[in-house]
Amino acid sequence: MIPPQPASTTDTPSAAPGAPGASGSGTSPLPPDGGPWGTPSTSTGSPAGSPTGSSGAAPEGRAWPAEVEAPNGLVVEMRDVSKNFGRVPALSNLTILVPDGRITVLLGPNGAGKTTAIRVITGALTPDRGHVRTFGFDPDRFGEEVRRRCGVVSAKPALYDRLSGWDNLEYSAELYGLGRHATAPIREAAGRFGILEALDQQVGGYSTGMKTRLALARAVLHNPDLLLFDEPTSGLDPESSHAVLDLIREMTDEGRTVVMCTHLLVEAEGLADQIIVLENGTDLIHGTQERLTRQYWPNDIVRLDAVDPSQLEQVAGMEGVIAVRRDEDVTEVQLDDIRRVPDLVAALSAAGVRLTRVDPHNPSLEDLYFAIRRERRAPDSGPGLGAFPEVTR
Repeated sequence: MIPPQPASTTDTPSAAPGAPGASGSGTSPLPPDGGPWGTPSTSTGSPAGSPTGSSGAAPEGRAWPAEVEAPNGLVVEMRDVSKNFGRVPALSNLTILVPDGRITVLLGPNGAGKTTAIRVITGALTPDRGHVRTFGFDPDRFGEEVRRRCGVVSAKPALYDRLSGWDNLEYSAELYGLGRHATAPIREAAGRFGILEALDQQVGGYSTGMKTRLALARAVLHNPDLLLFDEPTSGLDPESSHAVLDLIREMTDEGRTVVMCTHLLVEAEGLADQIIVLENGTDLIHGTQERLTRQYWPNDIVRLDAVDPSQLEQVAGMEGVIAVRRDEDVTEVQLDDIRRVPDLVAALSAAGVRLTRVDPHNPSLEDLYFAIRRERRAPDSGPGLGAFPEVTR
């Protein structure tokens, strides 16, 4: 049975003297070494004061500042982090910077290192080399302090199938230090993800989507500052997926920070404040979708077609046209300004061209992702050239 809503919330047990969160001076009880911004990391494999290797030297082509200072507004700072599983490299000089109150989306194929990066952020994995700070603390040394401020949803969340949904959340609430009968936060979290009425059922009977909703509710029980989502809409129907993505944006509006891994590019489109593309354990590129799109498509594009496509060849000599490419059933035209499209259409019509298509092209996140991957496979081509290879003037 789901307990009734209490008149007041249950008191949270007070922390032991000297423990993190105990009352006292009001300052963090953690020692400065490996803790606040501006102090050296002493992660495994690095000497004190050195974020990398035994010599303290930065990786080739990179330079460490004299002192690591707190970048304004960063919740996560990973710089040149490497991690091997045996002889298999999982992360290789990976750099991820996560700003406060924003949604950072990690994109990449299976095996790119996205899940490993999340585990390093929370201190669940210790990097072999590199500098890591989460909330200003080394998660390897102060993992408990870091994890109590994180909410994590893995791609395959571990739940207790023989317990009810309520018992799963109540157990997690106790682990988070919310007390044995944290009725109010459990109801709030479950209601937010639409599973309140199902909490008295055994989790083993839940659908995949219901289990995902329960995992999401569990992740926000303790009101975390940082949410780490690995494929958060896995197994959800389109309507539920849309609702979850809306809730993720709502959480950042409330001041939380989100790091999300996804294979579904359409989910990240319009949601991500920052995109980081990973491959083989390293970061290929990062930035806003708008900035990265301009990097790969610096000029405006319009797609044209006509009853007689050969007549479109004359567009190459028109004013404002930078490049032209015929791609199967469409002609792509690069312009110095999208506002030239009406004049371009008028000129073609005056020349007797019967247009059947005029489509200003805004490259999608999928277009951007594959352009980045193409550049990775052909590094000498330069940004954008793989996306628009044939030029005619």
